[in-house]
Amino acid sequence: MFVQYQKDKQKFPIKIWCSNPESVDENCLEQALHLANLPFIYKWVALMPDTHMGKGMPIGGVIACNDVVIPNAVGVDIGCGMGFVQTNIPVKLLKETVTGSGNLIKVIVGNIQRTIPVGISHYKKPQESEVLSRAKQELQKYYSESELLPEIDEGFFQVGTLGGGNHFIEIQEDENGLACIMLHSGSRHFGNVIGQHFNRIAKDLNEKYWSQVPGEYNLPFLPVDSAEGKSYLHYMNLAMDFAYENRAVMLRKVCEIFSESVQKFTGINTEFSNKINCHHNYASLENHFGKDVWVHRKGAIRATEGELAIIPGAMGSYSYIVKGKGNPDSFMSSSHGAGRKYSRTKAVEEFSVESVMVDLKNQGVVLGKNNKSDVAEESRFAYKDINEVMANQTDLFEPVKQLFTVGVVKG
Repeated sequence: MFVQYQKDKQKFPIKIWCSNPESVDENCLEQALHLANLPFIYKWVALMPDTHMGKGMPIGGVIACNDVVIPNAVGVDIGCGMGFVQTNIPVKLLKETVTGSGNLIKVIVGNIQRTIPVGISHYKKPQESEVLSRAKQELQKYYSESELLPEIDEGFFQVGTLGGGNHFIEIQEDENGLACIMLHSGSRHFGNVIGQHFNRIAKDLNEKYWSQVPGEYNLPFLPVDSAEGKSYLHYMNLAMDFAYENRAVMLRKVCEIFSESVQKFTGINTEFSNKINCHHNYASLENHFGKDVWVHRKGAIRATEGELAIIPGAMGSYSYIVKGKGNPDSFMSSSHGAGRKYSRTKAVEEFSVESVMVDLKNQGVVLGKNNKSDVAEESRFAYKDINEVMANQTDLFEPVKQLFTVGVVKG
């Protein structure tokens, strides 16, 4: 970790968990400098080792604010995060059990594809949702932004669905040769609409009241004690709960698919353990250095002392389960993944579909993806080296488990 602090250019320091300044993209550093000049920043800006340019605020960024929330410092996929569960089934068994449709891994991947809507797809019928049903009973909390109310009804068709881009469902192998299930998804279109809506409101208010924050920063804010700030927090928390439930529902369905497939072809009962479900795009009121502040994690996980969390790599590389060390310098946070090395557009230019498919095949990874034309966007080579990212943050967590992709479903 190194610190960037030029008193003539920034109000607050920037703590960066990378090996050197040259390893951080110039555009990312510029965004971090904008954050470091916000008047309501508390202590410093923290950049995790997977950091890269985002909208307004870098992905892999963590800030604490006094009395304000910044929609773009949470992002539009509010509550995006990870789910994980351990099984007792050896991966060797999945690879060696042959069926009429290929080995058992291929069967499981195919069954997940047919069961879980991915990308922009939703269910054709509304699904059960405790979160949204509760919201409909508490509509008075959401009346202030009445144009968002229809999104609650639309959410019933989205719960239990996988997004596109870097969202995935993976069958993985741990160091003991046992299969694990990991997934990455968020609040879907539901959270996206909420995030964009409140960013527009914040922008309009900041312009109306001559905010000290320059518009070109793309970091409009909302005071938490304002009507608009309170409304954002209601909707943000709803989107976070929805994202958590979305992952839980998917994880349950994938576990059912896994256990039914294993039972059918091997006669073995699957046992599941060590479930984890955690966010990496959100804001929360936390106490740091003796003060209550609004911590924004945009592409970063909470890593309090002893807390278990998930850091995924790109498909065909390693992922990790980690235990937090509660490092106060990072506001008890760590990276949420490997972090992009190439933009999606640049990745497609650099890597052909064929090269990515050959790479996955050579590693024995089964890919479930309907449209493979954009597969290069998620090539492991489009991301930073996950092991280097992990090495740059050993003061933030303790690795508990290393996992490798054996089967993956992508949107």
